[in-house]
Amino acid sequence: MKVQKISDHIWSLGIWVVIPVHIWLVEEEDGFTLVDAGIPMMAKGIGKAIQEIGAGLKPLKQVLLTHGHSDHVGAILKLREAHPDVPVYVHRLELPHMEGRQPYPGRKKAAASLPPGLAQPLPESADGSLLPVSGLTPYHTPGHAPGHVAYYHEADRVLLAGDLFTSRRGRLHRPMPMFTADMSEAFRSGAIIRELRPERLEVCHGASVIHPADHWDDYARAMKAKYNV
Repeated sequence: MKVQKISDHIWSLGIWVVIPVHIWLVEEEDGFTLVDAGIPMMAKGIGKAIQEIGAGLKPLKQVLLTHGHSDHVGAILKLREAHPDVPVYVHRLELPHMEGRQPYPGRKKAAASLPPGLAQPLPESADGSLLPVSGLTPYHTPGHAPGHVAYYHEADRVLLAGDLFTSRRGRLHRPMPMFTADMSEAFRSGAIIRELRPERLEVCHGASVIHPADHWDDYARAMKAKYNV
């Protein structure tokens, strides 16, 4: 697994299995937050990265999920064997789908990606807005999945965007159509980059995109031509 420091506080952990899969460790003074958990074979590498980056002194504090698809939660059960008390958070709208109680939109059958009760909802304010978690601000960005969330690290100006986009040759590209429930909604959610204007966008399936808001007009034209969004 390739481990790369991408900003002052964030490390990208990547593996290539047919397609690239990236997840992220966010370092804090008292430990690490893991954003997404990739596929099962990444569990050992995640543990090793935590030990090496933190010199064995910083624990894994929590896991934040962008959504509940299997390629984003795969290492959690192994990680929980080593860290049984580490909480796992996801948007509340993902829970019935990832726990196998309802099929994801566009799929015929429900299928659990995690056992019921393992993940808990991200904290929300009284009006339903997602609350910051350890230096990361979550934004509800539905479309690829009902409860998809992107996490913005304001200090580093990095947006950890999961499957909100993919990338090609360092530029914005559509999320994977086969697994995206509502491409028009995903497109609208993607406009968050125009509001936040991050310096760096990280996606699960693809390379980093630098100054992604500068690419938005080209991306929008391509999406409108293909999907009439």
